[in-house]
Order: sequence, then C-alpha cells, then structure tokens
Amino acid sequence: MLQGAKDKMSGPLASGTCSDPEEVSDLKSPLSSRFREPLTHARFQELFGGAEPEPELPAEPCLPCLCRLRRRRASACSGPGAWRVLLARLPPLRWLPQYRWRAWLLGDAVAGVTVGVVHVPQGMAFALLTSVPPVFGLYTSFFPVLIYSLLGTGRHLSTGTFAVLSLMTGSVVERVVPEPLAGNLSGIEREQLEARRVGAAAAVAFGSGALMLGMFVLQLGVLSTFLSEPVIKALTSGAALHVLVSQLPSLLGLSLPRQIGCFSLFKTLAAVLSALSQSSPAEVTISALSLVLLVPVKELNVRFRDRLLTPIPGEVVMVLLATVLCFTSSLDTRYNVQVVGPLPGGFPQPLLPTLDELPRILADSLPISLVTFAVSTSLASIYADKYSYTIEPNQELLAHGVSNLISSLFSCFPNSATLATTSLLVDAGGNTQLAGLFSCAVVLAALLWLRPFFYYLPKAVLACINISSMRQMFFQMQELPQLWHISHVDFAVWIVTWVAVVTLNVDLGLAVGVVVSMMTVVCRTQRVQCLELGLAEGTELYRPIRESRKLLQVPGLCILSYPAPLYFATRGQFHRILEWHLGLGERIKPGSVPDKGAEPVRVAILDFSGITFVDAAGAREVVQLTRRCQDDGIYLLLAQCNALVLETLTRARLLDSVSPEQLFVSVQDAAAHALERLVRGRSIKSGSQEVLG
Repeated sequence: MLQGAKDKMSGPLASGTCSDPEEVSDLKSPLSSRFREPLTHARFQELFGGAEPEPELPAEPCLPCLCRLRRRRASACSGPGAWRVLLARLPPLRWLPQYRWRAWLLGDAVAGVTVGVVHVPQGMAFALLTSVPPVFGLYTSFFPVLIYSLLGTGRHLSTGTFAVLSLMTGSVVERVVPEPLAGNLSGIEREQLEARRVGAAAAVAFGSGALMLGMFVLQLGVLSTFLSEPVIKALTSGAALHVLVSQLPSLLGLSLPRQIGCFSLFKTLAAVLSALSQSSPAEVTISALSLVLLVPVKELNVRFRDRLLTPIPGEVVMVLLATVLCFTSSLDTRYNVQVVGPLPGGFPQPLLPTLDELPRILADSLPISLVTFAVSTSLASIYADKYSYTIEPNQELLAHGVSNLISSLFSCFPNSATLATTSLLVDAGGNTQLAGLFSCAVVLAALLWLRPFFYYLPKAVLACINISSMRQMFFQMQELPQLWHISHVDFAVWIVTWVAVVTLNVDLGLAVGVVVSMMTVVCRTQRVQCLELGLAEGTELYRPIRESRKLLQVPGLCILSYPAPLYFATRGQFHRILEWHLGLGERIKPGSVPDKGAEPVRVAILDFSGITFVDAAGAREVVQLTRRCQDDGIYLLLAQCNALVLETLTRARLLDSVSPEQLFVSVQDAAAHALERLVRGRSIKSGSQEVLG
C-alpha cells in the first residue's frame, strides 16, 4: 500500500537525480518538470540562483535612515531629480498639460460654481458647529479649497468644511474657551470671547496640519489602512446624530450652553426637554418650513440625478427666501429671531494662531488629523477607482497638512474632503481639480460683494442646513443588514463604534473603534484551525482532509498547514495544535478522542505557505518544535517558507536543528521526499521490499 501511495503522490515529482548537466538545464524548462527530483530550498538556490545582490555602497559614519535621506537628497539635487520631485509635489504639472479643454472645461466650471454656491451656506452653518462666527466658515471654504487644488491628487475631491470635523473642533473650542457662567456679555466682551474661540479653532487646525506634515515626512500614509470602512461609516453616522442633537437649541430658538465631554448628547437632550416651554414659536416655524423645503429637494436631487442637468440648489433657495422674509418682516426685532448679523469685509490679516493653547489641544488635534486623512483618502480612492486613475496617500497627507497649516494663519478651522459636496461635484460633471478654482471664485464673490445680504439670515436656517446635510450619513445605517450578511465581525465593529461615538464622544468613539477593529484582527488569527492535508486522487493538489473524504493519507505521514501569522499572540495556539497532531504530548484536543490504533507519526510536513510573517517568539517556537521532533524520532520537513519567514527562522538558528535538505520549495516536493524516506525505513525494518506490496 505504501508503494502504491508513493506512486500516486510522487509519480510526477520523484524520479532519478539531476547530476547530468543536460538534466540541470532541462530542469529550468517547465516542459521537462515532470521528471525531476524533489527540490529543496538549497537545491533551488543552487540551480536557479537568488535575487541579484545589491551593489555595496561606501560606508557612511551615520545612521542608516540618515544615509538614505542623504542619498535621496543628493539624487534630487540633479536637474532630472529636481524635476521629478516637482512633478510629484505639484500634481497640476502632470494633469494640466493633458487637460482636454473642450471636453472638460465646461463640466469643471459648472461643477465648481454649483459646489461653490453650496459652500456659502454650508460654510456658515458648519461655523456654528465649530462655535465661531459664520464668516470664518466662508474663509474655510476658500483657502483650503485653493490649496488642495494645487497639491491634491484626488481629481474629483471637494474639500472645505466638514460637519464631523466641525463638531469635534467645536468640542475642543468649548472646553478651551468656555462660555462664562454669568452670561449677559456686553458687546466688547462678546467680541473678545469670539476672538479667543477663533484663535483656539485656528490653533486646532495648525496642530492637525503640523501632525499631518509630520506623518508625510515619515511616509505614514499607510496609517489610513488602520481606519477600516465599518469604523469610518459608524463614526460619521454617530457624529451625524451628535450634529442633529446639537442643532436642536438653534431649531427651537433656545439659548443653551453647549455640552461637551462624555454623554454630551444625552445632556443636551435633557437640557432641551427641560427648556422646551421657552422655545420661540417664530424660530420653530422657520425651522419647520426650512426642513419641509430642504429634505424633499435633497431627495429629488438623489432620485433624479441622471435627469437633472445640475442639482437643485435647495440651500441657496432657502437662504434667499429666509433672508428676504426676515428683512421684510423684521423678525429679528419683533420676534427676537437670531440672525447672522454683520460680516467683516475682505479677508483677515495673516496671523499666527495663539500657540499658548497648542500643548493643550495637541492631543485633540491627533484624532482630527486622522479623521481628515481617513475620510479624504477613502473618498479619493472611491472615485479614483471609478475613473481609472491613482491617488498617492502620502501626497494627500502633504496636501491636507499644508491646507490646514496655511489656512490656520487666516483664522480657518480644520477642513477635509466632504461627502455631500464631493458627490455633488461628480454629479455636476466635474473632471479635475480645476473645479476647485471655480468654487473659490464663488466664495470670493460672496465675501467681497454679498456680505450685507447675509445680515438678516436666521441662524435657524443654518441649523436646518446642517441637519439636512447629514442625510447621507444617516442613510449609511441601511447597509447594516448587508454587512451582517457579509461579515458578523465587521457588523459588530460597526455597532460598537457607533455606540461608543454616541455615548462617549466622537474622538473617544474613534479610539474605541480602532482598538476594537485591531482586536478583531488579533482574535481572528488566534481562532484559525491547523489543517491536515491529503492528496486528491489523480492530481497533485493537497487539500484539507475535512473538505473531502476522497483524499489519500499515508500511515506515518502527517501534512499540516497553519494559515495564520506566527507571532507572540499565536505561538501558544500553534504549540498546542501541533503537539496534538504530532503526538508530542499528552494533551487532548477539546471535543475529540485520539485514535489508539493509528500508526504514530514518523514524518511530518509543515506547510508554511499561509504564514505571512514570523516574529522572534514564533521563530523560537518553530526551533523548539524541531528539537522536540528530533527527540521523539519524527523527521520534520518545512515547505513553502517565504523569504522573510525563512530569513527570520535562520536567524533564530533553525539550521542548528534541521539540515537544509529538510527545507522544500513546495508541499509536493516535501511529500515525495517523505514517501521515499518512509519506503526506505519500512524496507529496512521488514528486511524485504516485497512486503511493501
């Protein structure tokens, strides 16, 4: 039986030796690979050679990272090198020469003007979330958009004010510069309070921009992968609920202090319910009429986006109607309706933010910078895949870092890509970053010539614009049934993150979501099962035995595959599983009974193809396993170790326990060698080859 198994399992793999030079040359031909000896790693390197050795560089008396930086700078100092750096850091130099003026210019102009028109009311609305005067929302809708158009790689990305970031920044501003308990501030005291809050918001933008620039210098664009899609969607959905609750006082005309910290959402709800009898009927009416107009318009834009030449600007229409109504009816004086008031003309003078508060807000700037980068990169990647171009995560770090850093000098608060305006820009026909320049032109016109018009704009309308802009984030919850069907683990991550964001706060909820998401990865690696492999009859494929009963197993041979990284968190499980399969200890696998009549394992093959990396603890575990197999008389073979794993095992002195002939390039080669060893061992033990038949 063993000889028949050898013929089936190693027929196409095992034959004579390759000592002849012609056979060696034939070995390199795929057509002649049917007749060859089993390949070990050492034999493979001898026949095919390794990677090309890198040319040795002269030693430099400094750290390796400094050496690489010096060489990179030296190469950039040449003419072609400097031009390559300039092309990489200024994307318009790449796409502008290829710009199709006749085909794209009209679409960019229409999309840019459309987005700019929406930026004006939304910028002022999101400024209220940030606890700064509305005009600073217009500044944040101008400078960051202009800078990103010059540095960003997302052709269809629309940047500016974002409700989630405004909410997070507003919490920091309220904590750093709280409202005086006495209230009833004079005009001068109110101006001083607003100036301090503007400085705090600009300091948050400065800190987040500096952090993103630091991440760019360290080339940490890969950090965006740690914020998974369930975490981002749960974060934005939970933040949308925070936005809704935080705008209730403005909708009802209540002057309530803003709640910050953990459970702020529930504190705000309690305060609103307790003061509900003091709400203003005029502002409640304005809010109701605004929502009745805005929500259906949003729905029409989504339902008929393919039929409309350009989306209906519901926010602009609402602003016009409400402003005219408030002015003609004198609602601000007759019914005490809160209005935007006077807006300063022109632009603010460049001013370095008050860095005295920077140490206090630096910890708050980190989650803001992470959310900025994650949301912007995710949106840019979605449209880059759709329109067949690539984005550069590290260049995005530079673009958003410089955008926040420079705009903070003009009293802007943190900004990022926005979900609503990005979708609007794409639907309106935007093609490149040139649309951002048209958007800036619209905001600039509003700042220079339309300021007096916004004096009578009710703040309740801005609150309604905030709430209606959250529509897309609320509807993300509709994806939960599909997410549950695809992955229960991702569904759990979504729910835990959402609950943490709602109950605690946006920044703490983000931290909880990232930790839970990372823990699920660790738990998944600890719950993998070691698979015992067998040969499918008539093939050279080794499949898990539990998948089919028609798999060939050889007595005395055990082929195991461990499909997970081997590191400190999985070494214990790896030890227990292999101990049970190879019979190295007395432990019994839970829920199973060992077969007392089974032949003990004489040769074991470990398939390392599923082990992507090994750390020091995992490497030592493999070395200890090889020594235990030696002591118990088990001949251990390792197959399909990738270069990184093999290098780590070698550094852990694996070759002190096994010979290079026990390392194979494939499971098939290792199985052929194992069968030959079993045949020879059985022949010597029985004294006659005929017994094997």
